[in-house]
Amino acid sequence: MSTLLLALAAGAVIGLALGALGGGGSVLAVPALIYLLGFTPAAATTASLVIVTATSATALYAHTRDGNVHWGTGSLFAMAGIVPAMLAGTLAGQVPAALLTCAFAVIAVLAALRMLRRRDGGDGDRPVRPGRAAAAGAGLGAVTGFLGVGGGFLAVPALASVLGLRMRAAVGTSLLVITVNSLAALAARAGTADGLRWAVIGPFAGAAVLGAWDGKRLAAKVSGGLLQRIFAVVLLALAVFMLIDSAL
Repeated sequence: MSTLLLALAAGAVIGLALGALGGGGSVLAVPALIYLLGFTPAAATTASLVIVTATSATALYAHTRDGNVHWGTGSLFAMAGIVPAMLAGTLAGQVPAALLTCAFAVIAVLAALRMLRRRDGGDGDRPVRPGRAAAAGAGLGAVTGFLGVGGGFLAVPALASVLGLRMRAAVGTSLLVITVNSLAALAARAGTADGLRWAVIGPFAGAAVLGAWDGKRLAAKVSGGLLQRIFAVVLLALAVFMLIDSAL
């Protein structure tokens, strides 16, 4: 399969995940860029931020129209993560590729296990504690900057279980967090973007944006719990593969 077709196929899947689940796009984008499209781990994490920023902004618009975005909570959560994301982003380029891959895989395993255990909190949102929201946002920002992920696969569980948002609101609000964190981390890596393969990243991002619209429609028709479990199993298998590959 040609590089262009691989980029389009991977982008469509990643957009679908972001649109339907409010996260998971970048945790699939980085391995796809490394193993399917031949990017180095450092280049893949930077390219992933470009792709996820464009895709999450598109999905955010779609969820906003349905009233699924809590702007106050999401803004506090996201703002707290900007500085950690930028600081961690500057450190990522100094970390050995093997260590970066292992760290990414470990985070993916933890996220998959958390998603398999997660349940929807119900129809109502619990009151949000600002201090808790800021602390969770700062931690997520650091992960975003270091690993080049939007953080939605961690933001959705945090917004649902830690901050008490219902699942649909957690999914929509996480897209605001992803967009802000990705932009901050990308700004910290601005000097590393010159050598990126834009001929691959462009089609990848375009397919992801289109996939995000399909994912939003899919989320309204299919059980969120079923989508969540399928994605978690795929993510877990992918993380195990990355750990084995990095050990060889």
